[in-house]
Amino acid sequence: MLLGTVLVLLLLGSAGTASAHAALESTDPADGSVLKSAPRTLTLTFSESVALLDDSFRVYDPDNRRVKTSSAHHAKDAGDTASVTLPAKLGTGTFTVAWRVVSADSHPVSGAFTFSIGKPSATATPISTAPNENPLTGSLYDMARYFAYIAAALLIGTATFMALCRPPNPTLLNKPILTGWWTLLASTLALLILRAPYEAGTGLATAFDPVALPKTLMTRPGEALAARLLLLAATAFFLLRLRGRDRFGRVALGTGAALAVGLALTWASAEHASAGIQVPVAMTSAVLHLLAMSVWLGGLTALLTVLYRSPDLDTAPVARFSRLAFISVTVLVVTGVYQSWRGLGSWNALTGTSYGRILLVKLGAVVLLLAAAAWSRQWTARLAGAEVPLQVPELVKTGADGTPSSTGPGEGEALPDPGAGDGSQDGYRRGLRRSVLLEVAVGVTVLVITTLLTNTLPGRAAAEAQQTATPAGIPAASVTMVPFRVGDAGGKVQITLDPGRVGLNSVEAVVYGPDGGFATVPELRLSFTLPSQKIGPLDANIKDEGGYWGTNTLNLPIAGTWTMKVTVRTSDIDQVSVERRVRIVR
Repeated sequence: MLLGTVLVLLLLGSAGTASAHAALESTDPADGSVLKSAPRTLTLTFSESVALLDDSFRVYDPDNRRVKTSSAHHAKDAGDTASVTLPAKLGTGTFTVAWRVVSADSHPVSGAFTFSIGKPSATATPISTAPNENPLTGSLYDMARYFAYIAAALLIGTATFMALCRPPNPTLLNKPILTGWWTLLASTLALLILRAPYEAGTGLATAFDPVALPKTLMTRPGEALAARLLLLAATAFFLLRLRGRDRFGRVALGTGAALAVGLALTWASAEHASAGIQVPVAMTSAVLHLLAMSVWLGGLTALLTVLYRSPDLDTAPVARFSRLAFISVTVLVVTGVYQSWRGLGSWNALTGTSYGRILLVKLGAVVLLLAAAAWSRQWTARLAGAEVPLQVPELVKTGADGTPSSTGPGEGEALPDPGAGDGSQDGYRRGLRRSVLLEVAVGVTVLVITTLLTNTLPGRAAAEAQQTATPAGIPAASVTMVPFRVGDAGGKVQITLDPGRVGLNSVEAVVYGPDGGFATVPELRLSFTLPSQKIGPLDANIKDEGGYWGTNTLNLPIAGTWTMKVTVRTSDIDQVSVERRVRIVR
């Protein structure tokens, strides 16, 4: 059942593309600018440090021929920049620059922009500004990351449960520990092999290039993965030395804790915590957050295993884990609040960015997880109460000759409570198993949502990029207000195209009623036609997202004045279509 839950969540989690984490703040030359003379360098500035690839820049001239440039380097040794030197003679016309770098938290980011020398060309190289990703490589890499998180929780949490909660038969937990270790080993190896094509956005074949793995090992993500492999080898040796023990001394506990912290650091050193503000505090928080999550979720899995395979389990290990889980929850809350503040930066980012919306989903799942944990604590208390024996003094009755004749409770003594017998304990154990199973299922959900957050641009970085980006007079988005009237009723639709340029665009359509407030309609359709090129109509395929209609997959391939047709249906028989012209720039 747990495996099925994980697989379903993986499929759902892989449905969307991952957002990049280093936001482009500015380009020199500016996007869309027209220069009098050719520049000697191209420089991009990002919101955080970036790593450069062999093919970080591809520059195309107006005839779609690639321009020879120098190797990419950091401008003035600033880690948040990427720069190349251009040839002395470039000619005139519009040049297209496609770029790809790796952000400090290990995620690749790419895009494209144009600039012109002398005057713009009639046509330019048709390169989309959307990130160039290989879907199969990206999906496999994300799945390996999901399984790495789950395996770490299983390994660290089960080992902690065995050492601190001291179940009567610790050998029952050997299989979960081995499963966690082998799964973490396999997922780490997969991440190391897939790292090169994931960064470059290429197919799986490039993973087996002889120079791919050595280059990966020279990057910070590669170093973190290599360190994880070494720590897993040390962990295997440590676990073999402790095989068969049911008690652990201070040296063993200290060594195990050091290994767990080391494993957690391999994530913190290559994720969100390693870039941005307050890096030392953020990395400490990330390590504690991951360890607390592992102790809770992995410990729940261990507890569930013991409950199902040890019918005569007493309440002592359960009570110990209950106290350990309370500490873990406290650490999760404190570190979670800090990480949320660090990632969001403002209250508006909570609903105005993808990071904030995913965080809200995670908070809802955490609330459900806390409710399940409270339910488990109730069952634990009932089970502990049922195991307290009722002390009934045994009295001996004697006959006339002084010999014992019968035994039983004395006068005034209460009979044993039938509800405290073995049947009641079995019922409490069944209830505890159900509540712990629910905790595990919701905990896996929280873990997957956490993984999705690591794939999403933090709200603080998104806000900073929006404030600093100034693309040479080209609007960041195209906003069109379309009034409509059906019978005696009317309203307007606000349609936002982002970025409102050639290539992939996101669409957000909000319907307002005659009073200016939000309105709901049963159907809203949107299509685009370019009459001058006889293209279209292209259906935007917008869907009701709850409060607005939208899509992220509208592709407008050519610049020009497009005709946007909006169809609003207000009832089963009433609808109206309105057309507006929209200028799409290159």
